[in-house]
Amino acid sequence: MRGKLRLLIVLLFVFLKVKAQHDYSNYRVGLNYGFGSEFNNTDYTFTNHFYKAQLYYKIKESKNFQYEILIQPEVNFGKHQLLNLYFVKPETPDFEQKRIEYMKLKDVHEYVLNIGFVVRKPFGKIYSCYLLGSVGPMITDKETERMSKGFAFADVLAVGFTVDYQKLRFDVRPSLRHVSNAGLGSSNAGYNKRNIEFGISYQL
Repeated sequence: MRGKLRLLIVLLFVFLKVKAQHDYSNYRVGLNYGFGSEFNNTDYTFTNHFYKAQLYYKIKESKNFQYEILIQPEVNFGKHQLLNLYFVKPETPDFEQKRIEYMKLKDVHEYVLNIGFVVRKPFGKIYSCYLLGSVGPMITDKETERMSKGFAFADVLAVGFTVDYQKLRFDVRPSLRHVSNAGLGSSNAGYNKRNIEFGISYQL
């Protein structure tokens, strides 16, 4: 048993040594954490925090730019409350009861799969900034006055700044996020939010 364990350790060491001698791949994996809130308005509040897995693939590199595809599964934990009861119109069925229900503070969970495109501008050997646009399907678990429960879409526009240390990359990313269901549900006013997220990723 000990001999097999030693052999396994030696093989693992050889594999890692050989891998380290090759160029880095075009793949990078990571994790981001972020938080944010709605733009100031008198109709509603929405605060949130979220976790994103990150899978990058560099598809092209030119003299000045790098181009990447980014896949981002996300779990978003939000708190929403209607402030303006007149947002629910009298022509809405059971509008008085819905006004009472919607004005309660609610926990809203969103499960998202965003697919994005990144244009990155390196500065020197370790710094870069980038522009990210992404869109993807999501499921929300609560009905509110602004959006029906169930299927919707999340659109994100972000800028970011990164610093590399060996195979690690540290990331700061302010973003704007719009969520709506494209008219597939009875309510589709959606949410507009500003977020900031922090991440770390590893080049495979």
